[in-house]
Amino acid sequence: MNTPRRIAVITTSRADFGLYRPLLRRLAGDEAIELQLVVGGMHLAPEFGYTVRAIEDEGFEIAERVELLLSSDTPAGTAASMGLGVIGFGKALERLQPDIVVVLGDRFEMHAAAAAAQPFRIAVAHIHGGELTLGAMDDALRHSMTKMAHLHFVSTETYARRVAQMGEESWRIVVSGAPGLDNLALVEPLTGEPLEVRLGLALDPPPLMVTYHPTTQESIDVETETQELLGGIDAVGKPVVFTAPNADHGGRRLLELIRAYVADHDQAVLVDSLGTEAYFGLMASAAAMVGNSSSGIIEAASFKLPVVNVGSREEGRLRPENVIDVACEHGAIAGGIRHAVDPAFRARLADLCNPYAGDRPAAEIIHERLAEAVLDKALIKKTFVDMPGPASDGS
Repeated sequence: MNTPRRIAVITTSRADFGLYRPLLRRLAGDEAIELQLVVGGMHLAPEFGYTVRAIEDEGFEIAERVELLLSSDTPAGTAASMGLGVIGFGKALERLQPDIVVVLGDRFEMHAAAAAAQPFRIAVAHIHGGELTLGAMDDALRHSMTKMAHLHFVSTETYARRVAQMGEESWRIVVSGAPGLDNLALVEPLTGEPLEVRLGLALDPPPLMVTYHPTTQESIDVETETQELLGGIDAVGKPVVFTAPNADHGGRRLLELIRAYVADHDQAVLVDSLGTEAYFGLMASAAAMVGNSSSGIIEAASFKLPVVNVGSREEGRLRPENVIDVACEHGAIAGGIRHAVDPAFRARLADLCNPYAGDRPAAEIIHERLAEAVLDKALIKKTFVDMPGPASDGS
């Protein structure tokens, strides 16, 4: 009997776990694969909802836990967490000896895992490469992960071309679509009274859904940007559901300000972790989404949900027509929200197609490639493909 292929999947937050879920189910159900789920980062932090429990509740076996988040989210604290992540993931990989390591997106925790895999000469598969988020340091981390990865699963042809532009060989690049969209066919959104109970807020009138993270590449400080965001929301006077920000530099202060706002507003609530069912249910029920989350760019289009994208954090991503871009200034944010909730704007989204959706489930495509990839020297030893242009003199 052949030895199962060991595939280690790295998850560090509620967000990436939700995107992974369809792939994890496929890998776990494949007898030729040994799924090694490595859990770390925000999953293990009580202040972010200790979401490792949600993973356990779904029946997934956790192979390793990697503690890496410090209580500080200053630049020095983030750098230290990255270092702890490399150490922790390195120890986990040494114990697990996987054939392939799967990472997703652009978070510093994921970058630490990809970096830790390099000395082991383990094949790295990267999901959601080639995208841009020019307002966050994640942009540089994502491209760095592309160069550390040996297999690339990108969501659109545009991003495939960008990965190729970075010197990656075409046979390594697969256009899979966005795996998080597979959940639309697998997850029953939580709606109506059960969702109201989960949120602690009535859905009539429909609330704003606010998911906002610090813009780590901007000179504007988190205090100022948060006050502008809250000022714009307050000016519209609608009920609000906030989801907790990521563990980025300034994230804890952002969370403090949101909590203070919620404490002063009866029609505002903060939920540390919604889970995919409630998150999709809120997307289906909300008047509009406000913030700077990638879910507003990628998933929201499938719900025909108007999105007010604030600031530059997601600058560079392919935009569906439901996205309204505004500056991080309270007047612009309020104006964007009023435009988004206008019935005429919503009506124009009736035939909207999500550009991140593929012809087949993304998890099916990724699973097939992970299972079939030849684990040889050619996979690990990368070359750099130069773009056509003037001949180089070799200097």
